[in-house]
Amino acid sequence: MNLFTEMRALVIEALTAMQSEGVLPERLDFKNVAVEPPRDALHGDMATNAAMVLAKPAKMKPRDIADALATKLMGDLRVDVAEVAGPGFLNMRLAANLWQGVVKAALEGGDDFGRSDMGAGKSANVEYVSANPTGPLHVGHCRGAVFGDALAGLLAYCGYDVTREYWVNDAGGQVEVLARSAYERYREANGLEFEVKEGLYPGDYLVPVGEALKEKFGDSFIDKPESDWLETFRDITMEEMLRQIREDLEALNVNMQVWSSERSYYESGKIEKTLEELREMGLVYRGVLEPPKGKEPDGWEPREQTLFKATEYGDDVDRPVQKSDGGWTYFAPDLAYHYDKIKRGFDVIIDVLGADHGGYVKRMKAIVAALDTEKRVHFDIKLTQLVKLFKNGEPFKMSKRAGTFITLRDVIEQVGPDVTRFVMLTRRNDAPLDFDFDKVLEQSKDNPVFYVQYAHARVCSVLRKATDAGIVVDDATLAAADLTKLGSDAEITVAKKIAEWPRLVEIAGRTNEPHRVAFYLYELASELHSLWNKGNDDTSLRFIQEDDAETSQAKIALARSVAVVISAGLGILGVTPAQEMR
Repeated sequence: MNLFTEMRALVIEALTAMQSEGVLPERLDFKNVAVEPPRDALHGDMATNAAMVLAKPAKMKPRDIADALATKLMGDLRVDVAEVAGPGFLNMRLAANLWQGVVKAALEGGDDFGRSDMGAGKSANVEYVSANPTGPLHVGHCRGAVFGDALAGLLAYCGYDVTREYWVNDAGGQVEVLARSAYERYREANGLEFEVKEGLYPGDYLVPVGEALKEKFGDSFIDKPESDWLETFRDITMEEMLRQIREDLEALNVNMQVWSSERSYYESGKIEKTLEELREMGLVYRGVLEPPKGKEPDGWEPREQTLFKATEYGDDVDRPVQKSDGGWTYFAPDLAYHYDKIKRGFDVIIDVLGADHGGYVKRMKAIVAALDTEKRVHFDIKLTQLVKLFKNGEPFKMSKRAGTFITLRDVIEQVGPDVTRFVMLTRRNDAPLDFDFDKVLEQSKDNPVFYVQYAHARVCSVLRKATDAGIVVDDATLAAADLTKLGSDAEITVAKKIAEWPRLVEIAGRTNEPHRVAFYLYELASELHSLWNKGNDDTSLRFIQEDDAETSQAKIALARSVAVVISAGLGILGVTPAQEMR
């Protein structure tokens, strides 16, 4: 039940009737007519821009359209008041039974209340984390993991068939550096002095890898040429790093469905095949790039390369795919990988990248724009900004296990996966985030994760107390309660906030912004806590009314509907609702 959609349908119905009556001209396009919450709640429950967007094509004054529309809407029992404001905005106050009906719908719908079908029959691929498998995931990866997983959960709630994917950068120089770093730990495990050579990874996360290599090979590779052990050490160490990454993600309740290997694109010939198809499509050519900005001409050596026509699709320069010596550029596997995603048939493709990948956005969008020949794919790139860690207001450093950075596992062990996930979504993905270990565990209104969980736990407490008092509180019974007993302004305010949930889900799903869910849950929790506190002074607002089971059931129905929405919202974010606070 989306009450905003229902009221928009009523507005469109009224406008159509006005056309039939000759008040409005025929052939008007109503697609931009919206019904949404007014900017100021004092103005009403909902507002429509109908008169403002139709005035020009109808060649009428907005106020005249609004006056006629208000008269029409007032003939519907769902509308108590329709008032024209300013040049032609129309505000509506709805009948109380509509808000009471929202409570019933939430209880009957359960976790499906607010679920959207906007993605029905469509598939979405969300690629996130995709960190180089050369060490443990750090706190920056943590934010990308949470954002990407919550976005995948949101799209699934909106009806999409979602694939969660990790792009494994297991090719290139960094994996050879990893193998050499593991070799130094192997030497250490064999009793030799550990050397932190320039350019190698110094973190002690490779100590157990070195010990495992010693157990497997003894000292057989000590002082042997690199060519004897590099490939073997690379494969074993890579496998161990991926195992650690999987375990870290699972500890955060992130489970990838697909792990795509960059190396497999080199070994399987997918890059060559992609290049051949690009040639047939006329999207590559042999050419020489201009010197990079800021480079002196004397320091630039022009070389003929195979270039992708990226500028024809919005990029700043054409991008090299194959070097003059025949080797592949770093861009080549990205191009082949995204072409593969398109050919797999996804309707929506989303890349979640770190803030340091801002320069990749135009080139990646150029790839999809060029290769999506059917113009079927909606492609989006989301950048996650940096996370700064604090404790007692001071910058906080923990583990040296990784060498120089704080790991994802460090954060989870400090505060747990649920707190970690919710807090990572308390800011927009493109805004920096401060993560204070004390504040995120604080039991106060200023801590969003506590405030939301506390609201859910309070409802669970009410249900337990009601059961102990002999009041039946299963969802079916509560949905059948006499909800007309919910008549106070405070109670209707909570119901109005619940009514926003289906609309919020669709907005968040259209914009790929799961943080909107976290923001909304905090607002909903605040309304519940406000009603609870009012009950301390006004006993008629308490959820359990002594010696009045019927009224109690109506009030508990309202509380339970809040818990239904909080549970669904936390489910999207990958957070477990609290049954009680400890």
